[in-house]
Amino acid sequence: MIRVIIERRCHPDRCTEMEQMLMELRTKATQHHGYISGETLHSVDDPSLWLVISTWVDTDSWKGWEDSPERHKISQRIAPLLTAPEKVAVFGFSRRGVTMSAHMVDK
Repeated sequence: MIRVIIERRCHPDRCTEMEQMLMELRTKATQHHGYISGETLHSVDDPSLWLVISTWVDTDSWKGWEDSPERHKISQRIAPLLTAPEKVAVFGFSRRGVTMSAHMVDK
């Protein structure tokens, strides 16, 4: 099992659009093989900051969603709302103190 954390920064006046598109992304992700759960967080202190945290069965399931045409289509609509490239971090769960997987990707 892995957890994916995506950080996005949007123009402050586009937060409503961002929230709608992130909800659309999550709705589509829930239909993708290997999706377990997800949540969308909006910073209390920084209105431009959004985090999406999702849990997947494995890295292959996440990669399948990350590379999917559905995700790319919505991501292209999100891009104009962003003030910086999204940051994606993929984490594995530790077993007996040994981390199974973790990497960070700037998009």
